Amino acid sequence: MKNIKQINLDKYNNSKYELIEDNIYKNTEEDIYVFAINFELEEEEDSQYPLEDILDKFYLHVSDFIDEDAFYSSKNANLELAGELSDVQNVIQSIIGKRVYNSEYVGDDGITRVKLMIE
Repeated sequence: MKNIKQINLDKYNNSKYELIEDNIYKNTEEDIYVFAINFELEEEEDSQYPLEDILDKFYLHVSDFIDEDAFYSSKNANLELAGELSDVQNVIQSIIGKRVYNSEYVGDDGITRVKLMIE
């Protein structure tokens, strides 16, 4: 996953959303913080990984697939992610403008594992 950037969605221009800071909104109906991102998948990636690992690491969930058909058929995706404010702020500081991918490694026990890499 590369070229990760925040995007602003038209849907945030109503009373259901309160701007908190830099494209982070509070969904006042669900009492959750949301933000939207655009990213490009790399050749060996699919729509599930490394996204699933990012969600797990930062305690977030996908709250909206902006264009669900394109998400599963394109290498470029737009998603809205949601979580607690501190988790949202943490993931934005950690991945925006970075490359995120999974890397395999063999542990001391000889078992192959996958590690989320952010660079």
